Amino acid sequence: MATASRPTATAGAFRVPKTAELVATFLRNQIVRGELAEGDLLPPEAELIAEFGVSRPTLREAFRVLESESLITIRKGSLGGARVHGISPTTVARHAGLLLQARGTTIGDLYQCRMVLEPVAARMMAERGSKEAIAPLRRALDDQAEAMAEAPAYPLAVGRFHQQVLALCGNNTLAALGGMLTEIMDLHHAAAVERGPMPAQAARGSLNDHARLVALIEAGDGNKAETFWRRHLQAAAQSMLQGLGGKRVLDLLT
Repeated sequence: MATASRPTATAGAFRVPKTAELVATFLRNQIVRGELAEGDLLPPEAELIAEFGVSRPTLREAFRVLESESLITIRKGSLGGARVHGISPTTVARHAGLLLQARGTTIGDLYQCRMVLEPVAARMMAERGSKEAIAPLRRALDDQAEAMAEAPAYPLAVGRFHQQVLALCGNNTLAALGGMLTEIMDLHHAAAVERGPMPAQAARGSLNDHARLVALIEAGDGNKAETFWRRHLQAAAQSMLQGLGGKRVLDLLT
């Protein structure tokens, strides 16, 4: 009986990771798992060289990889060393912005993504009936009301509310996306504010709509929460995207 032929490996088909990449991966995993926390100093170079059994140039190459990922900062001098940074939405947003820009993504495209995610998150939150989610939403509403008279601060307060909708829905993936989207949206809102503050009537309408969403979530009405929030986002996009919808994402990040 004939046997199926198996493709043979050719030279260069498999790339063996460089030692520096392996060291960077080990340290990166420690940061991701929380074994190395925000603000921690990595051990001195001599200790790490002995621990990993590598040369100083190899260790420093691993550091450069982690520094390029914004996971550590290197400082020289007697009080220097490699200090750990947590993985933040700001860091993720900047890397995501590079990818989005490489694909020619516009701010309008980003708003479209938001209109897909947030209504579903609102439904999920309402249907979960989580009482713990209501208090943070109400605090975000209070912050928005306090910022009403401050042109630069108000759009940021609005952004925090949108972030909470995704952060509190009970899905970690949506929460992470929410943090990333908010970081990029804040830059868009700042660009919009430069054209002039949001009219008082529009600001009040936004606050009222947000309060209405919280009431629907608290009532556990997932269907109405999703429908209402989708309509709100569609109306808000028409206002916020005027003159900026075709602007590319990375234009806001540079």
